[in-house]
Amino acid sequence: MNQYKKVAFYTLGCKLNFSETSTIGRSFEDAGYAKVSFDDTPDIYVINTCSVTENADKKCRQLVKKAKKINPNCFIAIIGCFAQLKPKEIATIPGVNIVLGANEKFNIVEHVESFDSEEVVISNESIKNTKEFVPAFSMGDRTRSFLKIQDGCDYFCTFCTIPLARGKSRNATIAETISEAEKIAKTDVKEVVLTGVNIGDFGQGGEENFFSLVKELDQVEGIDRFRISSIEPNLLSDEIIEFCLGESKRFVPHFHIPLQVGNDRLLKAMRRKYKREVFADRVKKIKSLRPNACIGVDVIVGFPGETDEDFLDTVNFIKELEVSYLHVFTYSERANTTAIKLGNSVPMNIRKQRSKQLHILSAKKKRAFYETQVGKTETVLFEDSDNDGVMHGFTSNYVKIKTAFNKGLANTFQEVTMTEIDRDGVMKCEIL
Repeated sequence: MNQYKKVAFYTLGCKLNFSETSTIGRSFEDAGYAKVSFDDTPDIYVINTCSVTENADKKCRQLVKKAKKINPNCFIAIIGCFAQLKPKEIATIPGVNIVLGANEKFNIVEHVESFDSEEVVISNESIKNTKEFVPAFSMGDRTRSFLKIQDGCDYFCTFCTIPLARGKSRNATIAETISEAEKIAKTDVKEVVLTGVNIGDFGQGGEENFFSLVKELDQVEGIDRFRISSIEPNLLSDEIIEFCLGESKRFVPHFHIPLQVGNDRLLKAMRRKYKREVFADRVKKIKSLRPNACIGVDVIVGFPGETDEDFLDTVNFIKELEVSYLHVFTYSERANTTAIKLGNSVPMNIRKQRSKQLHILSAKKKRAFYETQVGKTETVLFEDSDNDGVMHGFTSNYVKIKTAFNKGLANTFQEVTMTEIDRDGVMKCEIL
């Protein structure tokens, strides 16, 4: 397939997918392909899919249709979680040429170049055979890179398809992971976000663990900030919190911790590995050491059997917590998960109402957190983008800052005083 020289990528889903798309993109560039935008009439489209929500499935179909409109003769490869879970379903989408599972996606260039078929080719092994860890990190954004430190999950929560799509928890050694971070350190990137499926499980109970990795990463010269993308409350130990908020030179005071629900009966039904008191304890520990710290929370609404009282439990529990914002997910039925066998399905209109309530609560929590920051001085890393004469950046504790666009500020750290919150909920500032 050497006559094809232009390739475009589209990524659905999480930061982990973005890190992998970027790495796969570099493998195409190394093979002599030009990476172009989706609308730039590419010869090859690579769509990296997600399976977390029903929406992602629909989005995949829409993207194939859009690609075919832009270039009716294009070659379309589908990779990612949806491709692992439902390859035959994807193969029926008109326009798709090849579907690659979890094991095969990192050899995509070979698959594309050896393709010689009138039919759709599915290359997809059982997820049980996916045991290798393939490192990845994102490039292209000068300011920030997503570094994949772990893949897969051994938890099997009843609502989740990720173990079926990505396999068992696995990672490289600490030394190999540091080597990847050092590659990023040689670029202009100032901030690295640690990503994976269940990053706190790094080492899986072996001699190396997540805390040891954090301490080693903290020594990497050339990266100013490390941010932990998401970590399970039962894996967020006191020693990790104390290190990140104390002696660490590079880890920022920002944690994202999945709660899912604030009701112990439902946590058990979800097969989560903690009770809500453990979550509350983690929040208290963080805030006792650093009142300024930002804490994000994942919440699911409409899990089977969630009553009005259960939902109220979650709302009241979150109201009492000193957290900064919520990521709200509406439960959607996923094939081959235990949750769909539980019965007691919550009607979709009620799920949507509950989602709306939690989005309102999230906006209030975020505003309250931002109000505590007004008048304070913080260091902001500004991003290289001009949006209507405005540029944005983030403080170490994840307050979104805006100022008048100035090319010279892009990808630099600036001391600012936070002055007021604008009507969009973004913090205005004075640069010192």
